[in-house]
Amino acid sequence: MRTIRLTGAQRLTTADLKRAGALPRDVMESAQAIVDSVREGGDEAVRSYCMKFDGACPEDFRVPDEVVKSSLDMVDAEFLSSLRLAYRQIRDFHEREVEQSWFTTKPDGTVLGVKVTPVPSVAVYVPGGRAQYPSTVLMDTIPAKVAGVPKVIMVTPPQRDGSLSAYTLAAAAIAGVDEVYAVGGAQAIGAVAYGTQSIPKVAKIVGPGNAYVAAAKRYVSGDVGIDMVAGPSEVCVLADASADPVVVAADLMAQAEHDPMAACYLVTDAPQLPEQVLGAIERLVSQSPRQDITRASLDNRGVIVSTDSLDAAIDAVNTIAPEHLELHCQDAFHLLGKVQNAGAIFVGPWSSEPLGDYVAGPNHTLPTGGTAVFSNPLGVYDFTKRSSVIAYSPEGLQKDGPAVQALAQAEGLWAHALSVGMRRKLLQQGGERFDDPVTATDDAMTCAWPRQLDQPGKPNLSFKRA
Repeated sequence: MRTIRLTGAQRLTTADLKRAGALPRDVMESAQAIVDSVREGGDEAVRSYCMKFDGACPEDFRVPDEVVKSSLDMVDAEFLSSLRLAYRQIRDFHEREVEQSWFTTKPDGTVLGVKVTPVPSVAVYVPGGRAQYPSTVLMDTIPAKVAGVPKVIMVTPPQRDGSLSAYTLAAAAIAGVDEVYAVGGAQAIGAVAYGTQSIPKVAKIVGPGNAYVAAAKRYVSGDVGIDMVAGPSEVCVLADASADPVVVAADLMAQAEHDPMAACYLVTDAPQLPEQVLGAIERLVSQSPRQDITRASLDNRGVIVSTDSLDAAIDAVNTIAPEHLELHCQDAFHLLGKVQNAGAIFVGPWSSEPLGDYVAGPNHTLPTGGTAVFSNPLGVYDFTKRSSVIAYSPEGLQKDGPAVQALAQAEGLWAHALSVGMRRKLLQQGGERFDDPVTATDDAMTCAWPRQLDQPGKPNLSFKRA
């Protein structure tokens, strides 16, 4: 792991982190070509890419419902019990996020509010490459179902023998996925973004994937909604002298084993801790069946930030803005208020990050790559849309209308002022309709354009540069 030593007034910068940043141009170009081909060629193009990248393509992309249901009989009882525990706790957490439509009435009778409506359809992308992720099925499907999304489909790549993981399908059955399609990669994103002969178009796409999946999501964003452009997974452990170096080592390895590109950060004000943690990693990693992936991540993407004080360490954490943050510190809850940027915060020595991955309840689809500075974990709010509701009373129109007209004149928008002015004039004449548009305009403008008609727009001021 690379070490950054901060002393005195030195502060960590984003440049120090050497994050890869935007998706590589060649990945974006490849993903765009795949999506464009699928948009044009439909199922035929999807089949071509599935054979090229996955080495397998089912005769029908849609997985029969009976196959999905039968997966529940193929997995062991302990896994099924654990899956159901996770389902209950994730659903309980997300049910607390539900936002209701609301309305308020002003004294003049005007009604204002927000109408909350679920998006009509969602595609959940579930990776199937280096590992299977039934937990992702739960995390991405449950909040959509809680939000009331009528149709949730899942896309996931088949293995080279054409099979799908029974664990992943069992999770789909428990979570209530409506339809499952055996297709992955950028071609799956193109298919659900625009629709093919056999794969439906959806309104929003969620879920993690490799760089090509992320690039494809970025490309189709705007034509459909997406949750985020997720990068490699990451963890940051903030630890003081009270931390157990062996536990810290295990937590760093738990993230590193996801992907060679996973980023692991240790931030500490304890001078001896980095060496102790590195020693523990060296003893533990040789026992891992994912030793090569874990070593690659820690060697190439691991960073230790050593500081003179805990406040400086917290400042460094806020600069990193990690996906997962663990607080291995005395009185960890006292530090919680100082943390500004993190996707999920695990407080205290007993709050292992894998608890959040699987059963705690909060969502594990989180902002990566420093985007926790401005974005959120996946939640029910990602599957709803809000419509503003505005219903003016006659009294409210008369009260607010003049201000609208003055602002419209300042912007030079004549018809905006006319729209309000006509209504005001109608009220003044007792609601009687206008007989002639020209006369109506003349009458309305006496109410609509409070200043001279030949002087629309705002005055300009001259200035000179110093």
